[in-house]
Amino acid sequence: MGFKENFDIYKERAVKLKDELLTEEATKTALIMPFFSLLGYDVFNPNEFVPEYISDIGTKKGEKIDYAIVKNGEPLILIEAKKAGMKLQKQQQYQLMRYFGVSKSRIAILTNGISYQFFSDMESPNLMDDEPFFLF
Repeated sequence: MGFKENFDIYKERAVKLKDELLTEEATKTALIMPFFSLLGYDVFNPNEFVPEYISDIGTKKGEKIDYAIVKNGEPLILIEAKKAGMKLQKQQQYQLMRYFGVSKSRIAILTNGISYQFFSDMESPNLMDDEPFFLF
């Protein structure tokens, strides 16, 4: 099967499950990890797809983002997950923005497993843009 067919299966499954996922953890397991697996990431390889990536902010130690996609130990993409059905608003975006500012990552994703918002730092270096550059 090709990507399109696999994505259609994933999409159908997501639509069926979205109202049944009552927690963020259930959303991560049922929707978010399968999505990134579909994109070709090995979500079970902690050297590539790191859960609970430590992203300390100033004096706040132990701050963690839900996932980081890493290469050679450096985060390339940060992923902040929310419960399916949760409206993705500025409050969740600001949480992601804090993590973005202290990492070397230049891509950040905010998702509830249904909606995906992609951010970067195109307006000011090392400062996550207020608006996503891509949504789906």
